[in-house]
Amino acid sequence: MHRQGGASATVIVVSRHRPRELERCLSALTRQTHPHLEVVLVADPASLQTLPDLPLKRVSCDVPNISIARNLGLALAAGEVVLFIDDDALAEPGWALALTRPFADPRVMAATGFTRGPDGLAWQVRAERITPSGQSYEIEVSEAQFLGPEEGAPVSTVGTNCAFRRSTLLEIGGFDPAFAYHLDESDVNLRLAERFPVRLTAVIPEAEVIHGLAPGVSRAVVGVPHDLSAIGRSTAFFAARHGGDVDWLRQAQRQRLLRHMVAGRLDPLRVGSLLATLESGIAEAAAAGVPPDPVWTHPAPPAFQPFPASPPGAEFIWGWHWNARKLRARAADAVAEGKLVTLLLLTPTFLPHRLTLRDGGWWEQYGGVWGASRPGDSHMILMTRSARIAREWGFFAAVRR
Repeated sequence: MHRQGGASATVIVVSRHRPRELERCLSALTRQTHPHLEVVLVADPASLQTLPDLPLKRVSCDVPNISIARNLGLALAAGEVVLFIDDDALAEPGWALALTRPFADPRVMAATGFTRGPDGLAWQVRAERITPSGQSYEIEVSEAQFLGPEEGAPVSTVGTNCAFRRSTLLEIGGFDPAFAYHLDESDVNLRLAERFPVRLTAVIPEAEVIHGLAPGVSRAVVGVPHDLSAIGRSTAFFAARHGGDVDWLRQAQRQRLLRHMVAGRLDPLRVGSLLATLESGIAEAAAAGVPPDPVWTHPAPPAFQPFPASPPGAEFIWGWHWNARKLRARAADAVAEGKLVTLLLLTPTFLPHRLTLRDGGWWEQYGGVWGASRPGDSHMILMTRSARIAREWGFFAAVRR
């Protein structure tokens, strides 16, 4: 494990009525290797005592406004760097340390990592920029880079995998409650770039999280939206504040709904009504006008509350899926010894791989010897079992050793 380096850091987790996802998120954080970490949980009253033995700073919030909740967490954060992760995300063990290291450079004001999708392997988001209209576009980054704005578009720090220098975040007033959902961190990116035009944002590929698609304020299961008013409202506020426009949004959301319809996930009769909610959100923002920039008024945070770092030592276990019971018992024993454990269960098939954190505390990958396991893989990869095991261990060694 790499334990040296890294500024003191506070991880802020916001959760509302998703106790199952929250428990898994916090469990993953107990395996972080950062030696100077604290964790703040902002949650609804019923979820606030999740994993009560963990030394967390806890604050109750049951308001459907992510910016208000993040500011409550920020008010308790005593770390030099604040990191944000969603409650339906799982952080790789080296995530916090990798994401805080760039702040040793005083030019760095923010950082973001690479985010995998619900299967734990395919990329959901890598490196992007965000325009003044709220439209993101991908940029090519294969290794750590420190980047400034380009043609008015700063690096977009993904909300479930981002970090900020606390002092600079407070200087711009923190998160703006006008953004109850969607573009809340993107508004921070633009305001930071405007206030500190020569500062940089770090893109750190090795800072990885796995992000699920749990139901939320604007989507049901499998990511299908049930209301687009919040997206319309936030995008209209964003564009008005930063000098963009929302014309692109209507076409983008229409295409999104049609994709869900063609895939059989959305009733065709609902497309029109959903687009109407988008228009109502845009109209609501136009009627309200541009919100004033926020001002930070919270007092100084309470003292730093150390969160235990995971001890050194990683173990990679592999075998056939029909030996899963024995292999999982071995994994559980290794976890009890304080090790970071990855269990690879193979089938003699072309089954695509999936990766998740098991309740017992180990990372478990399941799939076929000849199945795809990385972005860009073909559906069939002809190799021996030994070659497959060596390939998968090589991929994860960088983030779990």
